Amino acid sequence: MQVVHRYNARLFSSTYREKTMRHMTLSRFLIEEQRDKNVISPDLRLLVEVVSRACKAISIAIGKGGMADVLGSAGSDNVQGEVQKKLDVISNEILLDANEWGGHLAGMASEEMELPHAIPNRYPKGEYLLLFDPLDGSSNIDVNVSVGTIFSVLQCPEGMDPTEQAFLQPGTRQVCAGYAVYGPTTLLVLTLGDGVNVFTLDREFGRFVLTQADVRIPEETREFAINASNARYWDAPVKRYVDELLAGKDGPRGQDFNMRWVASMVADVHRILSRGGIFMYPVDSKTRAQGGKLRLMYEANPMAMIVEQAGGAATDGRRRILDIQPEKLHQRVPVILGSKNEVERVTSYHAA
Repeated sequence: MQVVHRYNARLFSSTYREKTMRHMTLSRFLIEEQRDKNVISPDLRLLVEVVSRACKAISIAIGKGGMADVLGSAGSDNVQGEVQKKLDVISNEILLDANEWGGHLAGMASEEMELPHAIPNRYPKGEYLLLFDPLDGSSNIDVNVSVGTIFSVLQCPEGMDPTEQAFLQPGTRQVCAGYAVYGPTTLLVLTLGDGVNVFTLDREFGRFVLTQADVRIPEETREFAINASNARYWDAPVKRYVDELLAGKDGPRGQDFNMRWVASMVADVHRILSRGGIFMYPVDSKTRAQGGKLRLMYEANPMAMIVEQAGGAATDGRRRILDIQPEKLHQRVPVILGSKNEVERVTSYHAA
């Protein structure tokens, strides 16, 4: 009889936790992180909520697609020399407008803008710096493939104006990082430095609800993501690693691997977060002069923080991404991240 009672108690407890998670909104989650765990400050809580509302607005704009004439090129280039899509510009403006008046930010920096965005003098200023890639993978938007928003939060050094120099902090200084992925559902993936949680946008009520808590990336994997069209430019360590995977059961790894490549970092990283894998955008002979392809401050650092908090690893092939001291706002770096064992293996090939 006692065994039955214990079983029923465990069943009730498990059911209660599941029901609680289903009704745990992002707002409630952040309040509990602040009140019960003292993980975040009130201003950081407000900042995350404002960013989440901006992501909802971006999701709505993307969802309207051709009906609202938001697809296609904007007819301009960004600071990276890349052709801007209309939704790049729209998403950037949404994030700037949503965050500049709340009083929680000292400044913002965007992948789409050459210089940091100063908070207008008519608004109060706070202690945080917000960096973002407003629409990652936007080259896919016209073909209806998942895209996303990546963001990172730093503290502005005390006594320093929010110039470019204030933003040049290593990834270890991030107090928060996250991304939204706009796919069949809109998801917000968030870390405050104590694990990774996934929230799903409930479109009926217009709120994000916790759907996955304390996400962990499997250490072992049989999937990898790399742009194979660049194979002729790869350095020897990357070519060795990929050749071993492609050899499958007949090669040194003794098992088959699958290759996946969406060409949207948010989509590729989210797949890895969900079921394991390794993502690689290594430096090669084509990108060596600029240091790599992906941006340290807007893509590599926030994704590295998320992946590490989920039990994975992230390096540039030789060193931990979060330890890199930035030298400029739009610095580019190689990126290798995902399941820990695979990242360590390919990194060791670079050291050999």
